[in-house]
Amino acid sequence: MSFTLAIVGRPNVGKSTLFNRLVGKRLALVDDQPGVTRDLREGAARLADLRFTVIDTAGLEDVTDDSLQGRMRRLTERAVDMADICLFMIDARAGVTPTDLVFADILRKRSKQVILAANKAEGSAADAGVIEAYSLGLGEPIRLSAEHGEGLNDLYSILMPLADAFEERAEEEAPDVDVDLTDEEPDETVPVPTDAKPLQVAVVGRPNAGKSTLINQIIGEDRLLTGPEAGITRDAISLRTEWQGVPMRIFDTAGMRKKAKIQEKLEKLSVSDGLRAVKFAEVVVVLLDAAIPFEQQDLRIADLAEREGRAVVIAINKWDVEEDRQGKLKELKESFERLLPQLRGAPLVTVSAKTGRGLDRLHAAIMSAYDVWNRRISTAGLNRWLSGMMEAHPPPAPQGKRIKLRYMTQAKTRPPGFVVMCSHPDKVPDSYSRYLVNGLRVDFDMPGTPIRLWMRGQNDANPYKGRKKPGPSKLRKHTGGPRKD
Repeated sequence: MSFTLAIVGRPNVGKSTLFNRLVGKRLALVDDQPGVTRDLREGAARLADLRFTVIDTAGLEDVTDDSLQGRMRRLTERAVDMADICLFMIDARAGVTPTDLVFADILRKRSKQVILAANKAEGSAADAGVIEAYSLGLGEPIRLSAEHGEGLNDLYSILMPLADAFEERAEEEAPDVDVDLTDEEPDETVPVPTDAKPLQVAVVGRPNAGKSTLINQIIGEDRLLTGPEAGITRDAISLRTEWQGVPMRIFDTAGMRKKAKIQEKLEKLSVSDGLRAVKFAEVVVVLLDAAIPFEQQDLRIADLAEREGRAVVIAINKWDVEEDRQGKLKELKESFERLLPQLRGAPLVTVSAKTGRGLDRLHAAIMSAYDVWNRRISTAGLNRWLSGMMEAHPPPAPQGKRIKLRYMTQAKTRPPGFVVMCSHPDKVPDSYSRYLVNGLRVDFDMPGTPIRLWMRGQNDANPYKGRKKPGPSKLRKHTGGPRKD
């Protein structure tokens, strides 16, 4: 999905009808009465060769109190802030209303990109309303009929160049991950972050762990809204900064709660936005609360970062209020090794987002994790190491089939990935793969980083291997006596 499109407008202008047409399913309820849609609905849209995410929103109403309509309006405004493009729909048959004028002004101020669409525009009865739409000051309106599928070609022609721009931006900003190694002798230098390609760091954790406060301390100003209430941050916000001479883009994410506790659609969108930030990052800082560390959700978040192949740093916040620091630190390290064995050796640092203590240690841990994430090892060194590992603990022989590990090479970095050529790769037990991965961590000083290990088979030298044996009739033909030419 290259971009996100939010469909906004007054109640009953046809937003859900267009949403259903773009996703190709009747996902959203549609009715003649206004106000059917109350929360946000997200779907995978398809328009010719374009693929994008579309959000159906509640009808915008001129209400700002805490009533149901007021809450629905705030939800829609949040969708406007989160979306890359807003499609502002009016009813061409009703013309421009005072409410349309109010929300056109809101969109001009809040939305990055606005497309104006006059819906229900089939027939000459809508001509006056389409002409009136120019008065909104949002450019030329698209003449649409969501119910009959008219005007979608015009929508495509506007979205196409925007989609290309978003795709180029995503390619420029996305980190290089799973980098293939083509040269035999590795270049030992680690890529240095620059202003054009800053180090991308995502700060993730449960609500109220102190993520926004920590980032404010790092950048040295109160750029992010903070407070004692849990869940203030709604969407992933990226900030450019230079931290101790290193250009960085830091992502502040919404707190991630257990799936069963997430009730609001807005929170679901916020969490999915946080997950995208993890995929966009090179280093993920998992921020825990010292009072309640390593809860189930913390473990899931850390495991997600490891499965995505990102360098991981565990930071324990609110250390300033801890009394028995030595005892607590020992307990934390023991819990970490027991509960997250897949991240054994990852940096674990204590910080206070409130006072700023421990930020030097956090910076050093991030740079160390980034360095290990880019680690490259020569093929010769790997094969000497593999011989020693096999001597210390030979591979098993399941079902009497002896497994031969022939040679090993590093195929990727970011994170480090290794290929072992062997016989019977499907018979190598997971326990032996873990033995090799743990050995790599210790012997090549790669603590904490995700390590990928693939077992690959080699074609045997026997050219007849795999061929079908001749049938009985053919055998009898050539074994019944001397052949006659």
